[in-house]
Amino acid sequence: MVLKLPPLPFAKNALEPYMSARTVEIHYERHHRAYIDTTKSLIQGTPLQMHSLEDIILATAKDSSKTQIFNAAAQAWNHAFFWRSIMPRGGGKPVGEVLQAIDKCFGGYDRFRQEFKSACLRQFGSGWVWLAADGDMLEVLGTPNAVNPLSQGLITLLACDVWEHAYYLDFQDRRAEFVDTFIDHLVNWDYVKMQWRAAAGQFV
Repeated sequence: MVLKLPPLPFAKNALEPYMSARTVEIHYERHHRAYIDTTKSLIQGTPLQMHSLEDIILATAKDSSKTQIFNAAAQAWNHAFFWRSIMPRGGGKPVGEVLQAIDKCFGGYDRFRQEFKSACLRQFGSGWVWLAADGDMLEVLGTPNAVNPLSQGLITLLACDVWEHAYYLDFQDRRAEFVDTFIDHLVNWDYVKMQWRAAAGQFV
């Protein structure tokens, strides 16, 4: 299997004014591409070069001798998931089964929003905040560096990148403002719904 940089699901300027084309370009063309290239370099000539990113992550997550490979592969996967987690004219309150699941697991959308934002703000240094499914229950999960729900046996529904390169050009050190913008204007609830339906199929 040849690892490739997946195409963005939208034009680089499509998220403006909430995320600038320059931010998207640097984040995607430099950071995301670098993780793909690094993973390919690290697995070249090893049995892992024939595997998908998901398989590489699962094979290296708990192997301290392969931490460098895990970090590169997981970051490549995380970024691909992040781009699918956002969309033009996104954000706000979801509807349908996603909202029903949020109401059930968090006691309402406002509580979910507060918990998700709080997790983003208390994530120390570089990392990610996720909406993940554990069985038929949802949880907000903050992880450091490259760690993701996949490596912890959970199903990923939504990713928010809180590494500074995700927002610094647009928001500088105002992470709280970036998170508000992410939640209210960028979240791709259609993609969350698709992931949730896939997860639900495993426990119904």
